[in-house]
Amino acid sequence: MELAAIATAAVPGLAPVGFAALSDDAEDFDSALIVDALKHRWRVRSPRHDEASMRLEAELSALRAFSAKVRASLPFALPSVAGTVRQGSLRTFVYKDMPGHVPALDELVDEGSNLAKALGQCMAAIHQIPDEAVEVAGLPTYTADEVRQRKLNELDTAAATGKVPSRLLRRWEHAMEDVALWRFNASVVHGDFDEEQLQISHSSITAVKGWTDLHVGDPADDFAWLSSIEDQKFTDRVFESYVEARGKAADPHIMRRAALAAEFALAQWLVKSLDSKDPQRIAEADEMLQELDHNIAEFGGQPLSVVEAPRPLAPQSSAPGPKPSDADKETPVAPKPAPLPSAGSTAPRINTAKVTALSDQATDSGNSPSAVAAGPEAPAKGADDDVEPSPAPHAGKGAEDTKPKVESNIESGEKPPVHKPQEEPSASKAEAGTAKRKEDQDGATK
Repeated sequence: MELAAIATAAVPGLAPVGFAALSDDAEDFDSALIVDALKHRWRVRSPRHDEASMRLEAELSALRAFSAKVRASLPFALPSVAGTVRQGSLRTFVYKDMPGHVPALDELVDEGSNLAKALGQCMAAIHQIPDEAVEVAGLPTYTADEVRQRKLNELDTAAATGKVPSRLLRRWEHAMEDVALWRFNASVVHGDFDEEQLQISHSSITAVKGWTDLHVGDPADDFAWLSSIEDQKFTDRVFESYVEARGKAADPHIMRRAALAAEFALAQWLVKSLDSKDPQRIAEADEMLQELDHNIAEFGGQPLSVVEAPRPLAPQSSAPGPKPSDADKETPVAPKPAPLPSAGSTAPRINTAKVTALSDQATDSGNSPSAVAAGPEAPAKGADDDVEPSPAPHAGKGAEDTKPKVESNIESGEKPPVHKPQEEPSASKAEAGTAKRKEDQDGATK
């Protein structure tokens, strides 16, 4: 009711007759859907703190920067700000509601290949927006090297907490230092892309909203949310459609970086939880990191890097034995379902079973996504499927806590297969390496 009252001040002549709560970033915004006497629908977003208010201001700048030419090139509608109301340092925004409804994650998959194709085309259209549209709005722009360096800085911050398992730190550090993985052309990135920012109707995407984190950076950020989808065929179809739309501009390693973003989101959430000094959130972040570490240790995890991580040498025995045959080598075991956060959790949504799934193929840096064995799907965030607002004497304020977006961000192209176990270096190879180092040292001395 309070948001409905604010809406009347923002849009002269608006006479609310019904309202309902909308799902949103509950820590950042209070949101509601308003219906007026003419049956027009309006979305109201009220920031809860200064940082959230700045995000709304950034979205307003972004929407104003999109020229008529840019809007005409997009296969979906953009939000339209109908009015604003300032309350102290914060400003509440009222938007005209757009056609379609917000889908649940399961609904996206159930819609099948047509919607998967539309999703790929939608994401490609965003990444093809001219960089100038973002630069003119004064929004952040990062090169590929700057994106990588920012992640390395965040990794150092996460490591300094002492709460991130060392195995995960080594895994992420190796991927972030793999220069080949970060050779991409920076593009316009939505930055908060997932199913809650979509409006769909009849297997087509009618609108995309939530442009508060628009920037120029790594396009893989917009793919990280796909890690929560269990159906690998759906994810592959999205990526195939994206590649078809972008052509040579498509990055072959985008899905690897997206998988990294999905995992690393847990460390980012830990840092944010520690800053909030919320014991429950800290314990939850710690538990999810331990769970991910356990699954990586047991199943190997998806390869993130283009260059394979170094493997420790096996201890040398005094008497060399026969080399193990292929049949004697350890065979990957199908991943077991991993416990996932509860639906009411505020932690990042991540399909742990999928992150740690194993493939039947050897690691390949090609453009085609590989089939990955997937576990149970992560709990989807709540969606408002055509909520019919109804008049009520009670306030319809807020929504259930939703999980923070993968800041993700949600960077992953091909679905990379997991590397198969390799033979450990033989004793002769180790001796040859030692001899070579000795010759180099003698040469240096001379």
